[in-house]
Amino acid sequence: MSEERTTMSGFEPTPTPETAPFWDATSRGELAVQFCTACARYYFYPRPQCPNCGSVHVEWRATTGRARLVSYVINYRPLPPFDPRTPLIVALVELAEGPRMMTNIVGVAPDPDHLPLDLELSVTFVAQGAVQLPVFEPAAAAA
Repeated sequence: MSEERTTMSGFEPTPTPETAPFWDATSRGELAVQFCTACARYYFYPRPQCPNCGSVHVEWRATTGRARLVSYVINYRPLPPFDPRTPLIVALVELAEGPRMMTNIVGVAPDPDHLPLDLELSVTFVAQGAVQLPVFEPAAAAA
């Protein structure tokens, strides 16, 4: 994982009781998702029951922070509170542990030539108000 980035303009997430462990982990520089001990599968977004088997025997586990790019959109005209002069790469990534999550890609030009599908990514964090927001960058940039 690379060094923390300083800040990212935009909204500030509000932790809820269900998402507090996720945000607590990001404040430590970790990306954590839930793991079902009954069926031994990771899942994301946070919820009290496993979406695969329905078990309530779930726990939070840190991930490796590695992912691959599944899909993306380059938003050249983001709406406020984002800076309309700065394109955002909004992406769907698949974590090495299996779950997929929506995120932003940073550290690469917002150009399809630099964003091949299956691109290896690594998590990094940007300050977003009082929380650290997990975003991803090309793994080569994190090395």
